[in-house]
Amino acid sequence: MTRVRFVALGDSLTEGVGDPLGDGWRGWAALLAAGLAEEPAEFTNLALSGAQTRDVAERQLPAGLALRPDVASVVVGVNDTLRRTFDLGAVAARLDTVYAAFTDQGALLLTACLPDPGAMLGLPGVLARPLARRQRAVNAVVHALSDRYGAVHLHACEGDWITDRAMWSADRLHPGERGHRQLALRFHALLAASGDATGPAPSPENDVPAPTRSANLWWLATAGTGWVARRCTDLLPQLITLAAGELRHHARGTSARLDLRTSAAVSAALAALSTTKRPEAA
Repeated sequence: MTRVRFVALGDSLTEGVGDPLGDGWRGWAALLAAGLAEEPAEFTNLALSGAQTRDVAERQLPAGLALRPDVASVVVGVNDTLRRTFDLGAVAARLDTVYAAFTDQGALLLTACLPDPGAMLGLPGVLARPLARRQRAVNAVVHALSDRYGAVHLHACEGDWITDRAMWSADRLHPGERGHRQLALRFHALLAASGDATGPAPSPENDVPAPTRSANLWWLATAGTGWVARRCTDLLPQLITLAAGELRHHARGTSARLDLRTSAAVSAALAALSTTKRPEAA
């Protein structure tokens, strides 16, 4: 019997950060791979921490297509929102290219929308709201393109798991083992409902005890500070600019315009793709 081939693309979430295994990471995709069929899938994880949609389209996609997967997951976009160069139109175009390439090859596509990082980090509202708008915009694009390409789409930006601290690692941005298991379980349930997963569902229970508070604090003081430092050089100046705009609109009573601009940006990004829409997806 030919084993199912499963390829995972994306960033640190799919790489498995927060779910340690030996000297590396495991993560939701590896957990899901074990239950796609009666025999565990041939699983290749191409996701890398820090990846943006450009990295997925330019580097991970060619490697993924070469493996000719039966199932391909593409979960990416948060890192794009954390950059001053954020361009929703470019994000939409890259995702469209990646989704199309896998579905044209016959792969079953898995996608997900994600919580906004500002809320997860507990940032003050004036800083969190601009990031939330960006993530909502990316999620709206992912929703629309997932529907266009018939993807199995997980609404991971919703549900009690987002506010359950037991699901998250010390950095509050990446799931812990329990959170990764929750993602794998929710994907498996969607796939099982459509007959695309015939193996056992992943266990919701941790293999090992969750890290203690002191272990979490040690991680933040070592590896966690490096993560923050790498992003602050780019993100912080942009956030200050966005926060200043947020305050100006609040003072003028025109904050609703920012939401309208975001909605217009989503519409424009998707409209720009419509001229190249594949006939069979019409």
